[in-house]
Amino acid sequence: MRSLPLPVTLAVRLLPVTVLACVGWAWSTGPMADPAGQEHHDAAPQSSSEPENPSSSVAAQTYAEPPAPCGTVSGKTVASLVPGAKAAGKELSATDESVRRGCSWSALEGYDYRWLDVSFEMKASDALAQQAFKSAGEDDKGTAQSGLGDEAWLTTGLTTKDKQETREAVVTVRKGNALVTVTFNGSDFESKGAPSADTIGKGALRAAGDAVAGLGSAGNTDD
Repeated sequence: MRSLPLPVTLAVRLLPVTVLACVGWAWSTGPMADPAGQEHHDAAPQSSSEPENPSSSVAAQTYAEPPAPCGTVSGKTVASLVPGAKAAGKELSATDESVRRGCSWSALEGYDYRWLDVSFEMKASDALAQQAFKSAGEDDKGTAQSGLGDEAWLTTGLTTKDKQETREAVVTVRKGNALVTVTFNGSDFESKGAPSADTIGKGALRAAGDAVAGLGSAGNTDD
């Protein structure tokens, strides 16, 4: 196999760092972030004349915590979408694993580069998750997806930098109080092109299906 030119090699090494930075932004300040203090305001004590009903509060929270993220996407899916990647994946760092957890897979096979990441965020209630999902999608131009969680959408886009194309698909799903985000992208460093929108979109949806199914391992507050 031919050796990659030095600029391309550097680009490949730096690409995961760039994507991880984007993931960190999304978790800390992006649209799916949990604004500091917002939920504290929402959870402010009620007046003594209207005591909170603990049972109704618990019932409104479907999942207690995120699942172990790297185990939610099957090895078969990883091998299909990210050839050459280790099935175990690499867990993304998080400040509070009881609220957010994520995992990524990336590999360069020949001249084809693929990146996949899955993240989970748990809101304090199903209603808050529904509100966050709606807010994040207000300016989004994605398409609604049926049969995936309680509600979901898919967005795809093509970017070009230094004549190199990269196509990316993002699937955002809400199920109960869980927000699941799957990002899948790819580039061909030989042709300077990118996989088709259909290939990347279907791949992201496949991984999202695995991830949503993996929510069952997070534990249900009704159990």
